[in-house]
Amino acid sequence: MKDVKKSPWLIHYDGSSCNGCDIEVLACLTPVYDAERFGVVNTGDPYQADILVVTGGVNHQNAPVLKQIYEQMAEPKVVVAVGTCGCTGGIFKECYNILGGADTVIPVDIYVPGCAARPQSIIDGILQAVALFQKRVDGIDEEAIAAEVAHDQKKAEAKIAEDKARKEAGLDTSDKEFEETLVEGMNYARQKAKAALKADRAEAEREASATEPEVFAAKTESGEEVKEEEKKDGEGTESKE
Repeated sequence: MKDVKKSPWLIHYDGSSCNGCDIEVLACLTPVYDAERFGVVNTGDPYQADILVVTGGVNHQNAPVLKQIYEQMAEPKVVVAVGTCGCTGGIFKECYNILGGADTVIPVDIYVPGCAARPQSIIDGILQAVALFQKRVDGIDEEAIAAEVAHDQKKAEAKIAEDKARKEAGLDTSDKEFEETLVEGMNYARQKAKAALKADRAEAEREASATEPEVFAAKTESGEEVKEEEKKDGEGTESKE
């Protein structure tokens, strides 16, 4: 939570549920459990919302409504499915009019199981959504970087196994093109990490410079430059020779 720079707005939509998870979510967003103390703000406007919390299963009637709410939300956004029905359709999954969980219509990022989902589980899911939202705001997709590194590692392991087989067969094991591709993939991950660190340092420098007093040079009658420091408390300026 210490890295969160923006308070995301949260919108809740209840599908065809028994209202068990719906009531638990409302209890979390009200002063009963007060999820807003973690930096989220409840709203009913999808155009202003950053996180979508979905409870209940999806049927033929509410599927277009849920999809419209999702499309009205601006990027970046995060979707949280709460409760067994919101995740998979739950006990209503085999009903003739139920399509399934929320992910049958829109992409879901975080799943909070339970029937009904407990308040601490819901709040934990919201905190994960806030963290994921901040990563997307910063433009840092750590999962994609990790997946790419893992992919390169698998390619390297496959290459080692292939080289071993070729060596046992007495064939040439040199593959310069593969080695260059592997190095490029590893460099990509390092560049992403360096870019994130550079952005954090730049932000810290901007915050530090915003608190420093403005200093400028003024010339006296003799032509000598004197640095003056501007006070921000309304008392004027002081000249220092």
